[in-house]
Amino acid sequence: MAATARLLLFLVASFLASSSSFSRVAISTTSSPASPRNVSLALYYETLCPYCSNFIVNHLSKIFHDGLISIVDLDLIPYGNARLGSNSTMSCQHGPNECLLNTVEACAINAWPDLSIHFSFIYCVEHLVLEHKYTEWESCFSKLGLDSNAVLNCYDSGHGKELELQYAEKTDSLQPPHRYVPWVVVDGQPLYEDYEKFEAYICKAYHGEPPETCLGLLPKKDHKMKADNHVSYADEMISSSIAAVHGDAKIDMVV
Repeated sequence: MAATARLLLFLVASFLASSSSFSRVAISTTSSPASPRNVSLALYYETLCPYCSNFIVNHLSKIFHDGLISIVDLDLIPYGNARLGSNSTMSCQHGPNECLLNTVEACAINAWPDLSIHFSFIYCVEHLVLEHKYTEWESCFSKLGLDSNAVLNCYDSGHGKELELQYAEKTDSLQPPHRYVPWVVVDGQPLYEDYEKFEAYICKAYHGEPPETCLGLLPKKDHKMKADNHVSYADEMISSSIAAVHGDAKIDMVV
């Protein structure tokens, strides 16, 4: 946990200028016509799934430091194993607080299109999930020097629910259908239980000169349809007792 805390501090520090004014890490999304296309990387996840939180904090965050982000187009889809009922009501695998945080992170992605910004916020929230402190998620605004109004207004206005409905449609249209989360897809191909080796698959899929971090990375070839204990299955609905144990995550639910 100390290592993840240090990584969070690194992310925060990268956003703060020496004068205490706010600066953000720029991620180049432009390329020359002759440049090979980036590899698409999509993460379908839910906010209170411990395996999703662990993947985001301890695995996915590495691409921002080892150079791999320069060849990746990252798409985050915070919906996971949620289900839609009548009148577009939504139930989430880990209870109402997960619906709340799914919507909050959807609003963050929408409010701050810059990947370096919204990923830092999501990283902060998911780090708190791993520490069983997710009810303190609003502290991430001040930790990162971000204005909370854009996200809170998105949530309160109902726009966040509209975003979640879009993510629901995107998740439910997956082919093959997702069976659990985290569900990691590289260039349209799901990695199944091999998702923690996603960097190797990215390196293999990239057709240009790969970053140095790709050296020595080889993906597994065996795709057994089994995920052991490192996923949350879509057909498992977990009691909302999480909310009772950890308390109210603030913001009245509107989803």
